[in-house]
Amino acid sequence: MNSTVVLFLLVYLAMALGKLPGFKLDRTGSALVGALGLMVIGDITGQEAWDAINYKTIALLFGLMVLSGAFGVSGFYSYATYKVASLNVSSPLLLAILIGVSGGLSSLLTNDVVVVAMTPLLISLTMARNLNPIPFVLGFCFAANTGSAGTLIGSPQNMIIAQSLDLSFTELLKIAGIPALLSMVLVWGVTSFIYRGRWQLSDTKNIDKLSSNKQLRKDNIAINHVELLKATLVAIVVMIAFVWDLWPQSLVALAAAGVLLLNKKIASDDVLKEVNYNLLILIASLFVVNKAMAMTGLPQLFLAELKTWGLDLNDPLSLLFTGAILSNSVGNNPAVMLLTPYLHSGSNAASLGAALTLGTGFASNLMIFGSLAGIIAVEESKKHGVIITFGEFLKSGFLVAGSCLAMAAGWIYWFY
Repeated sequence: MNSTVVLFLLVYLAMALGKLPGFKLDRTGSALVGALGLMVIGDITGQEAWDAINYKTIALLFGLMVLSGAFGVSGFYSYATYKVASLNVSSPLLLAILIGVSGGLSSLLTNDVVVVAMTPLLISLTMARNLNPIPFVLGFCFAANTGSAGTLIGSPQNMIIAQSLDLSFTELLKIAGIPALLSMVLVWGVTSFIYRGRWQLSDTKNIDKLSSNKQLRKDNIAINHVELLKATLVAIVVMIAFVWDLWPQSLVALAAAGVLLLNKKIASDDVLKEVNYNLLILIASLFVVNKAMAMTGLPQLFLAELKTWGLDLNDPLSLLFTGAILSNSVGNNPAVMLLTPYLHSGSNAASLGAALTLGTGFASNLMIFGSLAGIIAVEESKKHGVIITFGEFLKSGFLVAGSCLAMAAGWIYWFY
């Protein structure tokens, strides 16, 4: 038992810090080494470890990553970014349109993929228009996190939650969809207020103007209409299958991946490059680590003690804020994987699922490291000479996360 607790704590220390202190092990490497260590010392058998991995979650994630990758390979993300960022509208209106696009696409094509695909071009286009890219990048990132909270396929943690609580696409959408929509209004309002009067490139000191990209023209944006049509048709079929619950979600996603990979012109390797294998390994490893810890009986005793103090994870409001705090401590996916095994998938499952998706999704905008989307946005900006400091992100992120969580709490309290 002692060895399990030690390895568990080391793994989640790495989740919180981003790496294991003293070693060049990131979150994924730490989780994998922890899982392997538990098996080697015999705290969990190979069969128990294999059984602990929820293959339906892994299959769903993989299939939808391939679907998102097909849109990327077709050139859709670049084309959509160019069309929106080139609109001849005022800066606040442009921000509103970008937030709507980000939230909408993230709810259907996974938030991290949307941010990594569209952020570089968004920066280049805003700088080419002599606009300060920071409010647009932040608004785009915030909306990707909050907009994705409304659907089962909006983010990896949502998929884990849905699989764990056996939620359908419509069950989660009915409860979380409206708060996700309202959150985008809050994102626009907060970002517009903070950056009022600072829309132009000359109004900020955080930009290396010498590193601004070359002017981008429409003929530089290539789009494969045939592949885009194919990906769109497959996505529509997937949505219909999810909404009508025609087939298990994991099988729907895998079938979609198979159809998209079967191609005469686009190499399967090009599409598979878009799959985040690190995330899949991280999640599989955490399933093993968490299972080993659960087998000690300590988490159950801890939760029973918390309940005597008034904290009940199966109360939606308590879960909303617990998920929010944990997601900013160890990350969205690890937080969800820690909590879901101890939730009851009964008549209250939909409200619990919505509370956890909203709590982790909305709170992830608090700090840069609160989400993978935030890290991607900041790192991609840095490559283009746009420096978004921790304080700069926190100034907007604190108000966005706080207002969205308050709205979500009110919604859950009123609705349930």
